[in-house]
Amino acid sequence: MTGFTWPIILIVNAVLVLLVGVFVLWKIHRDKKAGYPTQDERTLKIIGRAAIGTYYISLAFMVSLLLFIIFGTEFLGQLLPELEASWAIIAIMLVNGISYGLLSWYYSRKGDL
Repeated sequence: MTGFTWPIILIVNAVLVLLVGVFVLWKIHRDKKAGYPTQDERTLKIIGRAAIGTYYISLAFMVSLLLFIIFGTEFLGQLLPELEASWAIIAIMLVNGISYGLLSWYYSRKGDL
């Protein structure tokens, strides 16, 4: 990429983050005005179960990634490309976010907890 496109990408990224933040704050304000409780017993239970499930999924993913790196370097040697830390961190963050979102959606759709 040229030097001109990076400032544009950063500005668009900052604008998108600000728009999402404004939308979330507007939705919270609208729900408070409508009288909806922000947290009740059911939502606390859903959040707790989703967080525990996300913890175990993330732990299993990190252990499997570590074992893949160890066995890949020790036994396969030069067959596998070397994994950079930044890609591993991004993968872990994606697994955390996606698993929490899916588990909280699943538990909120599930009838009785």
